[in-house]
Amino acid sequence: MNKTIGIILGFLILAIVVLASIGVFKSEKRVVIEGELVAFAQCLEEKGATFYGAFWCPHCQAQHRTFGKKGSDALPYTECSTPDGQGQTDVCKEAGIESYPTWEFADGARVTGEQSIETLAEKTGCPITSNLLQESEAEINTETPVNMEVTQ
Repeated sequence: MNKTIGIILGFLILAIVVLASIGVFKSEKRVVIEGELVAFAQCLEEKGATFYGAFWCPHCQAQHRTFGKKGSDALPYTECSTPDGQGQTDVCKEAGIESYPTWEFADGARVTGEQSIETLAEKTGCPITSNLLQESEAEINTETPVNMEVTQ
């Protein structure tokens, strides 16, 4: 009986150690990816990209989530909605923004809708790591519409 309890306790301790080490590994990977997302977002700005969006737009929110909290804070983002959510800011009107999200690049080219990190890397020349490519593929859902038209 005591031997059985000892074996069970041994397996439980081993399971706890394995699960804890997996959690630590995932946490460390998240920190690495978060740093890479910040660097990538900063590169987008350096390369002249601009992300136009609206706080109420679910696709804009999803695009922000692609970059995580810190990466999102580093994005070259321009808020197009008025605070009440009922209008568009002058800067976005003057830029001719018609749907959200809209990405504009240094050469004047634009794409609308949620964009993968891979697409943004192709458009800007910003380097992409394999970690970011895997994250991007996991985040972007291509089966639903990815932009919202501006209505006024």
